[in-house]
Amino acid sequence: MRLLHLMHDVPLWITVLLVSGGAAIYSIGLMLAARTFLGADRLSQNNEVAGFKFAVVGVFYAVMLAFIVIAVWEDYRKTEEAVRDEAKAIVDLHRVTFALPAEGGAEMRKNLVAYTKDVREYEWATMAVGEPSDVVDKDNDRLSRALFDVHPQNSQELALYQDALRLLALISDNRNERLDSAEGSMPGILWFVLIVGGLITLGYPAFFGSTNLVAQILMTAALAELVGLALLLGLAFDYPFTGEVSISPIPFEHALRQMPDQWPPP
Repeated sequence: MRLLHLMHDVPLWITVLLVSGGAAIYSIGLMLAARTFLGADRLSQNNEVAGFKFAVVGVFYAVMLAFIVIAVWEDYRKTEEAVRDEAKAIVDLHRVTFALPAEGGAEMRKNLVAYTKDVREYEWATMAVGEPSDVVDKDNDRLSRALFDVHPQNSQELALYQDALRLLALISDNRNERLDSAEGSMPGILWFVLIVGGLITLGYPAFFGSTNLVAQILMTAALAELVGLALLLGLAFDYPFTGEVSISPIPFEHALRQMPDQWPPP
């Protein structure tokens, strides 16, 4: 939750500076401290052995980091798909209501429009901090009650009523999918392992001693930036509704434009 509030409360450019700058300062500072206290000549004796071990550590951490980034990216895409599917199901259900009994269909259309507006206006803001909206919860309950109060009069209305039930379940399932994703998909232990692993990986340049100090500083800084930016990428995708890199409510805006009071529209 602290990471979620970091992405929500701190501008992205400041977060980038904090993560990438902190990684570079840590790695370069540790390397310079080791050179100061141990000397470059003494550290250079470790180059061969440390280089082999660093390759193993680097590959292990790179594989783990890539796995996490790909996993959160896939979850991000699934959440995007759930948002689009929810909006499409809302439009489909709105059209089906015109073939249901008039009074029940009108009540459902009113609740569908209210639900869509409130998702866009209220729930997107609450999902940014990992919470559902109480307003949308009530809209969802009213929408379900309105559908359950519909009584089909013939076989055609019964078939359409069953389709309406399916679409309502699709709306609820996709809403639950995006709410589950709003508070992050990665357990805290994975973030702990990633951060500790990053500190170990970025600390390894301190075991090397190069005769060219500037080149070693630049190489160390480049490594720190790569690790820091990859961690930032995973952090941004892990909270798909938080921060500047977030899923847009545009599908619900498009849905509102496709829900006229009459069908077919005049």
